[in-house]
Amino acid sequence: QLQASGGGLVQAGGSLRLSCAASGRTSNSYNMGWFRQAPGKEREFVAGISWNGGRTTYVDSVKGRFTVSRDNAKNTVYLQMNSLKPEDTAVYYCAAGGPYSNDYRDYVFWGQGTQVTVSS
Repeated sequence: QLQASGGGLVQAGGSLRLSCAASGRTSNSYNMGWFRQAPGKEREFVAGISWNGGRTTYVDSVKGRFTVSRDNAKNTVYLQMNSLKPEDTAVYYCAAGGPYSNDYRDYVFWGQGTQVTVSS
């Protein structure tokens, strides 16, 4: 089970840190991903991190602003979001399992989502 948290309302240029905590079976061996979905739009890959944290991938629109990390001792993955823009507004989901991928169809387990709203 995945539990995402840390969303909220922030002004453009601000920062938020999302967390995704895994309970039950350990997620330490899983590749993890962050996705987002804005109203009327398809689910979009944001960032991914390999099971040991050795590899990370970002969608071009967040490169240099977002950082994905993980603490396997805490079974938690983070998404640090800086210099937020109104176009970052969406529900953010964490996902686990499957191959290292930017395709949401490859992920097995999903969190419930946390709303991020960036005002201009």
